[in-house]
Amino acid sequence: MAEKIALPLHLPNPPPPKPFFNDSHPNSSAVVPSNSPPKFTPLLPELLHLNPSTSSTSPVPTNSLNLPSSVPRTRHRIGKHRDANKGKPWLHHHLSPQGELTLQSLTDDGFNMENLDEVLVPLFDSHNRQNEFSEVFMGGFSSDVLCIIKALGHYRKCDLALRVFEWIKKRCGSKDLIKGSVVAVIICTLGKVGRVSEAASLLQKLQKDGFGVDVYAYTSMISVYARNGRYREAVMVFKKMEEEGCKPTLITYNVILNVYGKMGMPWNKISAVFEGMKSSGVVPDAYTYNTIISCCRRGSLYEEAKGIFEEMKLAGYMPDKVTYNTLLDVFGKSRRPKLAMEILREMEFNGLFPSIVTYNSLISAYSRDGLLEEAMELKAQMLEKGIIPDVFTYTTLLSGFEKAGKDESAFRVFEEMRSSGCNPNICTFNALIKMYGNRGKFMEMMNIFDDIKECGCTADIVTWNTLLAVFGQNGMDTEVSGVFKEMKRSGFVAERDTFNTLISAYSRCGSFDQAMAIYKQMLEAGVTPDLSTYNAVLAALARGGLWKQSEKVFAEMKDGRCKPNELTYSSLLHAYANGKEIEKVHDLAKDIRAGAIEPHVVLLKTLVLVYSKSDLLKETEQAFLELRNRGFSPDITTLNSMVSIYGRRQMIDKANEILSFMETRGFTHSLTTYNSLIYMYSRSVNFVRSEEILRDMLSKGMKPDIISYNTVIYAYCRNGRMRDASRVFLEMRESGLIPDVITYNTFVSSYASEAMFVEAIDVIRYMIKQKCKPNESTYNSIIDWYCKRSRRDEAITFVSNLRTLNPHVSTEEEHRLSERLKMK
Repeated sequence: MAEKIALPLHLPNPPPPKPFFNDSHPNSSAVVPSNSPPKFTPLLPELLHLNPSTSSTSPVPTNSLNLPSSVPRTRHRIGKHRDANKGKPWLHHHLSPQGELTLQSLTDDGFNMENLDEVLVPLFDSHNRQNEFSEVFMGGFSSDVLCIIKALGHYRKCDLALRVFEWIKKRCGSKDLIKGSVVAVIICTLGKVGRVSEAASLLQKLQKDGFGVDVYAYTSMISVYARNGRYREAVMVFKKMEEEGCKPTLITYNVILNVYGKMGMPWNKISAVFEGMKSSGVVPDAYTYNTIISCCRRGSLYEEAKGIFEEMKLAGYMPDKVTYNTLLDVFGKSRRPKLAMEILREMEFNGLFPSIVTYNSLISAYSRDGLLEEAMELKAQMLEKGIIPDVFTYTTLLSGFEKAGKDESAFRVFEEMRSSGCNPNICTFNALIKMYGNRGKFMEMMNIFDDIKECGCTADIVTWNTLLAVFGQNGMDTEVSGVFKEMKRSGFVAERDTFNTLISAYSRCGSFDQAMAIYKQMLEAGVTPDLSTYNAVLAALARGGLWKQSEKVFAEMKDGRCKPNELTYSSLLHAYANGKEIEKVHDLAKDIRAGAIEPHVVLLKTLVLVYSKSDLLKETEQAFLELRNRGFSPDITTLNSMVSIYGRRQMIDKANEILSFMETRGFTHSLTTYNSLIYMYSRSVNFVRSEEILRDMLSKGMKPDIISYNTVIYAYCRNGRMRDASRVFLEMRESGLIPDVITYNTFVSSYASEAMFVEAIDVIRYMIKQKCKPNESTYNSIIDWYCKRSRRDEAITFVSNLRTLNPHVSTEEEHRLSERLKMK
């Protein structure tokens, strides 16, 4: 199983050249685009048996970037698009008088394309009266053509702009007329209306016909690909441009750096382009620095972002509101709320007042760390400053309370949002889907999914990824596969986040091989693994306790492929704990406490969890106390870990202290909380209380799982109340849950302990009929209790007649039981 894993250590340089103007639209039923991917050397190749030439990089959705041309350009900020004319008629003061007449004719509502010659010939002749194809003619005519094509693009007359371009191309001397600026504008015009294939084909044909393609044309094509989310093609054009000796401009570098950020390229690749830009003599501007800071979001590269921020100031650029907001967002996504507050103070000191974007980033930073009281205080500050919370503010808070397990608070935020007149968006619906799904309320979850369309929203890729994650963490692998098929049927193509979610979902379902098969698909599809991918694979390894493989992945991450974060170390802790390597857990815990690894809230919560699962009470309490002493708020998972370890040790008073804390802080009991309580009481004198807790779950609309029912059945069986155990068993069947081998073994063991061997054997017969295969414990119970009752001869008879009871029993099992009898 583990021998099939591999991760790419070194990503390629931008992909090798190929016919980059080909436009291949992936079929909606396909998982990913089928473009021939670039090559790289995979990590742990002996585990996945992959050819070292597996692929990487693939497009994902993007925000728009504006395309520059050779005429004066207005630079657009990240994520912004501004019409220089602010909706007013096109400004065409650069046109000649005849050019203005031509444009008026072309934009007239009654213009017929059949009359194109009649309109353009006078313009051509007006510039050609004195000296055909003189420099003056070329300059004046080119300027008019450029302005006319640009104006037609502004007026959304793309077909007409293309016809004008083709008309000029057929003129004598057109190779001197059609220069980079004109090509850039027509490519940009096509790209803005989504006609990317035509833009690519046009550029390819111009090259084939001997027209010069300069930096402006290349930059336009890169920008068009980027604007339409086709990042791989954008990188290929950039590479081809460099190979042809066409020197990139500042704008080219700014566009390609933004593309690298959207692709989730490793930091060493991004910084290599940045350093190459500077070494080639192109001086970065404020936009460049803002773009690179933005690139730090995905990998939680807050230290790198700080370094670029300081370099920007040393270069003489004054950070603006975009810079500060982007840096705040990096710190928020990196779970560094204190650093985010320092940036806010610096921002205000420099006379820049925080906006709704600023506060949303801060609220996100605090919510991610579970500091929800502080997040709510920030919302109050917003209101005091006259900044009205928007849908992103409310959705971030809702998600924060959901993650912490505070459902009532989450619903209060949702109600406040609705009462304020703020309509939910798809992000809000996604948060609600996650909340209901994480509580096992699948019917309510699917009702929310149905409400999306009724409220005028459309399910997005995050919606589908959320459904995949919810079913995955609940071990519902059939539903995971079904959702994935439905997602593709709805026209969505799997991208990096989907693959990451599927890897995590299948590994949570116990389908490790399936998780690694998805990972292999991702590599073969040319999708670039990022920090989230590594963390998803590490989490999958951790669930299997495969700590040696986890250490190999971790080592290669640190070797330059990807910077580990707190989730990486968290998975490593889980791998050691599940692999019973407690000393390694202790060693990592020492590094965390000593500051060699930052004692992040995620890591302290993980220590509570892994020590609790390892049943180490002293260490669990120490980690929980350290979490509180550092000012971090425990979440529902941490509190459940405390309830669980106290419950297993029958420390009922201690468990009730945690439950009281949960109640006063507004935490909602999860399925894990209830199961821990059921377990605690099932082993106590007050064992009947376990069924009362089960009834409380049902009254709250929460669906018990097989563990809930098995534990209540055990409580009754161990106390000789077999009728009550059978009643709960029937209720379990009626609820749609299928009893497992643990359910049946509980009955077999209980009947055998009471010397009710006929009933015990009847249970085995029944479980075989229900296609539940007995295991070693099933037969051991019968044999051991026969021997304890000094009925060894009956035990021998049971083993000799076992094949009559179970025709599918193996010879090895019969031999094992015979050997067990000899030892009694």
